Amino acid sequence: MQELLYTMALTRISNFNFATALALYQQLGSATAIYEHRNNIGDVISDCTPRLIAALKDWDEPMKRAEMEMEFIKKHNIKALTPASPDYPQRLTECCDAPLVVYFKGNADLNNAKVLNIIGTRNCTTYGQDLIRRFCKELKEMCPNVLIVSGLAYGVDIHAHRQALENNFETIGVLAHGLDTIYPSAHRDTAKTMINKGGLLTEFMTMTKADKVNFVRRNRIVAGMSDATILVESANKGGGLITCSIARSYNRDVFAFPGAVGAKYSEGCNRLIRDNEAALITSAEDFVKSMDWQDDAILQKAKQQGIERSLFPDFTDEEQAIVGLLNKRNDLQANIIAVEIGQPINKVTALLFQLEMKGVVKPLAGGMYHLIK
Repeated sequence: MQELLYTMALTRISNFNFATALALYQQLGSATAIYEHRNNIGDVISDCTPRLIAALKDWDEPMKRAEMEMEFIKKHNIKALTPASPDYPQRLTECCDAPLVVYFKGNADLNNAKVLNIIGTRNCTTYGQDLIRRFCKELKEMCPNVLIVSGLAYGVDIHAHRQALENNFETIGVLAHGLDTIYPSAHRDTAKTMINKGGLLTEFMTMTKADKVNFVRRNRIVAGMSDATILVESANKGGGLITCSIARSYNRDVFAFPGAVGAKYSEGCNRLIRDNEAALITSAEDFVKSMDWQDDAILQKAKQQGIERSLFPDFTDEEQAIVGLLNKRNDLQANIIAVEIGQPINKVTALLFQLEMKGVVKPLAGGMYHLIK
C-alpha cells in the first residue's frame, strides 16, 4: 500500500514528464526506492536533471494528495494499477512514456488477448456511423472476444462504445480527467453501462479538468494499450491523426476506412492510406485477416455450425504433449518443441502435420507453429 502511495505521489512530482518518471521508476525498481533516495538521487542516477533533483526532495504535498486520492478510490471501488500490478495493461509497459498509475473502474480484462481501438472525428457523419455499425456486427461474428477501446468523446468515440455494447463486446473509455466526473456529461448513461461491460480508465486524479492537453495525453494510452488502431473518419487535422501517429511510434498496426475524394471528414483517412501510414480496410474481414486473427473466426464459425472442439479426434500421448506445450508457450519452432517434449525432430514434424490436419495447429512464417485456441 505504501509503494502505491509513493507511486501516486511520484506522478505529481514528475508533472507529467512521463518518459523521465518511467525511466526513473524502472532504473530504481520502485517508487519506494526513489523516495528513499530523494535526498541523494543525483548520486544514484547520474543523468538526473537539477530540476528533477530539486523536485524529488519535497514529497509533502504530493503525498497528501495521494492519500486523498486513496480515500476516494477506496470509497468508489476503483483500482489503482501500477506497472507492477498484474492487472495493469501490460501492452503499455512496451511504451517509453507509459503512465506510472492508471485508475480503473470496471470489470474488463485490460490484458485481453485481442484489443483494438476505434477512433475518429467528433463530427461523425452518417457514413461513419454506418461503418462502425457494420464493422462491430461483422467482428462479433468472427472474433467475439475482442476488447474495444475509445475515448468517450463525441462522434466516432461514442458510436464505437455504443456499437460495442450493442454487439456484446466489452468496451473501455479512456478519459482525459479524473473518475469523479464524466465529460461530456451527455455520455454519462453510456459510461455507467460501460462500467458493467468494460470500464473507464484514466491516469488523472480527481479534480482534474478536461483540458485540451489532457486529451493528447489520453490518446497515447488509447494507442498503447491496443494491438491496433482503426481510424473511421477524420478531417485533415484532428486528434484521431495524433493517435494514429502515436500508435505507429509504438509499432502498433494502424488501419483506416477510405472515403469519397473531397469528403471533409475522410481527408485524414485518405491521406494516411495514400502515404502508407495506415492500411486500407473496408470491412471487419479485411481487419481480421490483416491482424491474423482468423483463429477466432474459424472457431466461431465451427461453433455456429455445431462443431465443438471436444468433438475433434482424441489426441495421442505425443500429440497431447505438443498441444500442452503450445497451450503454455504458443508459437514455437519445431526444433524447440522436439527438445521440450523429448522427441526426435522427424517424429515431431510428423506429429505437427497430423495436428494441422485436425485443425489444431497451423504453421507460421519462420518454421513456427501456432495452437488454434
